[in-house]
Amino acid sequence: MSDHFRLVLASGSPRRIELLQQVGLEPDRLLPTDLDETPLKAEHPRSLAKRLSMAKAERARTILKAEGSVSDVFIVSADTVVSVGRRILPKAERAEEARYCLELLSGRAHRVYTGVCVVTPGGKVRQRLVETRLRFKRLSRTEIDAYIASGEWRGKAGGYAIQGLAGSFVVKLAGSYTNVVGLPLYETEALLAGEGLRAHSRWHKLAAD
Repeated sequence: MSDHFRLVLASGSPRRIELLQQVGLEPDRLLPTDLDETPLKAEHPRSLAKRLSMAKAERARTILKAEGSVSDVFIVSADTVVSVGRRILPKAERAEEARYCLELLSGRAHRVYTGVCVVTPGGKVRQRLVETRLRFKRLSRTEIDAYIASGEWRGKAGGYAIQGLAGSFVVKLAGSYTNVVGLPLYETEALLAGEGLRAHSRWHKLAAD
């Protein structure tokens, strides 16, 4: 990553920060956006992920432009949606929502979509949609109760975090694991590299640290 550019992550998600850091990309600024994430009537899960990731990027760029600090900035935004068929699962904030999600996912296949959006300093917008398919084992009431008691589900799309305790629920996964965590690394890095911001150019600095 050239020192000439700054990287702004349009999110406050600790998971997305850690994923960028994993490939040597340290956000210079976090700019979470307050959006209404309610799906539109009959909106497909993949369309929702694309729409919200784009809206987050646009909101972040609007804020930066108002500050007069957009000419040297790459913006990365993302939105993750968990679905069973066309049914969009909530980002669980209450135990009742988490229980609903886990009971629905128990013993079934589901899909995780993440829309990733990159905006260049010149205002060029690039976007990718990544899909991962998963299947959960059949969960017992005891397992669901224990997971809810852990509190790990809070704020998570679909009511679970694959990188934590719920990793033991996954029988099968086809596609990107980091997509399920919240930011598909291959696709995100490829979007940035395509516009000249290459993560591997900084790896020698990580070794020095």
